[in-house]
Amino acid sequence: MSSVIRPGARRASNMDCVNCDGFMNGGDCEVSVPLSIPGKRMMNPVEGDDLYRLRDRKLLIEDKKRLCALALGTALLGVLLMIVHAEMCPAVYHPGSKSAVFINGAISLSTGCLLILIVAFHYKDIKLFVMDHNQVDWRIAMTSHRVCVISLELLVCAVHPVGSYWDRGLPYNSSTPSSSSSYPLCVTGHWGQGFTNLELLLSVLMFMRLYLVHRAILLHSKVLLSASYRSIGSLNNINFTFRFVLKVLMNKYPARTLLVFILLFWLSASWMLTLCERQTRAAADHMNTALWLIAITFLTVGYGDVSPNTGCGKVVCLLTGVMGVACTAMLVAVVTKKLALNKGEKHVHFFMLDIQVSKRIRHAAANVLRECWLLHRANLSPRGGETRRHQRCLLEAIRVFRHLRLKQRRLRDYASEMVDLPKMQMIMCDLSANWNNSYRELEQRILSMEQKLEELTHCFQQTSELCPTCCGSVLPRSGDRAEEQ
Repeated sequence: MSSVIRPGARRASNMDCVNCDGFMNGGDCEVSVPLSIPGKRMMNPVEGDDLYRLRDRKLLIEDKKRLCALALGTALLGVLLMIVHAEMCPAVYHPGSKSAVFINGAISLSTGCLLILIVAFHYKDIKLFVMDHNQVDWRIAMTSHRVCVISLELLVCAVHPVGSYWDRGLPYNSSTPSSSSSYPLCVTGHWGQGFTNLELLLSVLMFMRLYLVHRAILLHSKVLLSASYRSIGSLNNINFTFRFVLKVLMNKYPARTLLVFILLFWLSASWMLTLCERQTRAAADHMNTALWLIAITFLTVGYGDVSPNTGCGKVVCLLTGVMGVACTAMLVAVVTKKLALNKGEKHVHFFMLDIQVSKRIRHAAANVLRECWLLHRANLSPRGGETRRHQRCLLEAIRVFRHLRLKQRRLRDYASEMVDLPKMQMIMCDLSANWNNSYRELEQRILSMEQKLEELTHCFQQTSELCPTCCGSVLPRSGDRAEEQ
């Protein structure tokens, strides 16, 4: 018998094949012997593909998180540069100067980087969609909704002020209408009021880039990163969107979440109001006055000492009032939840109330019996005034007794509504499990009784078969003895 190693048979799975000549009827036979690592199971090719897919999916999710964080940082950098540009021009440098063009160029550069990051993020999202749907064509993922969302995001992120490019090389005159206030917009005013309004609108709309905050919160939340959350959510058909994550945050950290949102909105709206009111000589063009106006508008107080004059400022105050009403409603809900009693406290509270009402009912019943006795004794005496007084007291005692009984009934009805349904379900499941166990034990006992009955039947049959044989052998012997005698 000769053994040779088959060429090309040694692979990554450590499989060696031995060729056995003349193993059966002189024929050739190849025997595959797996040489795997001890203690490790051989991996199925389908399982290996699934593991590779899970690994690639995890890498894509990590790339999406990284790109979202970079996009948010780039968007905040662009907004910060815009604020610096609006505050320093023309107080530090004039519109159209090299410094203004340099900062505006930095804003444009950050906008270009942001657009590239947005496109890369959606590219990773499409690859993840293709992987989750068994390597389908990528054009299937490009639905009309996805195309509209990508186009809208690119349009929102592309908005930024470009006035410094148009004002480059133009002379700056402090007597232009756009420079009428102490901190005007960073434009020379040679292009008219319409260009100034357009520059103002582009500067304010840059705050729309903050929509990336909700995406970053969703991708970096522990809810989305937890495998147990995803497993239980998939079993219950729950989509892990920003709405779900916001509900979780409001349940776990309600005060902290509301405080951070209100502070960020307050500062952003105040600065936008100052930017809108800089074209006029109004009191709201300073940051401290704008903070006061946004605060009283947010709280729906409105003293009337300060008011916006421009259309942009009025829109900002209108949005502030709407947001203030919404935040006030959420704050009331949070405070109500914090002040509400939990289940244990409610059970203790209503149990003590029931005890107190029961005591008062016993006292009221005793008062009814006492007034009945007093009325009976008054009827025996000839005085009529005392009888009527005891009748009135009896009717009052009966009314109090009925009122307390009704109160106790309402209290018990409300307490019965507080039954813990999950606890009742667990109790019923335990009872059902106990019944099933008892039923199985009863079946086993019946089967054992049937087996014993079969054994007894078999024994009786054997006994009945032996009895005639024994009787037949005994009778001849007795006859022989009789003959001998």
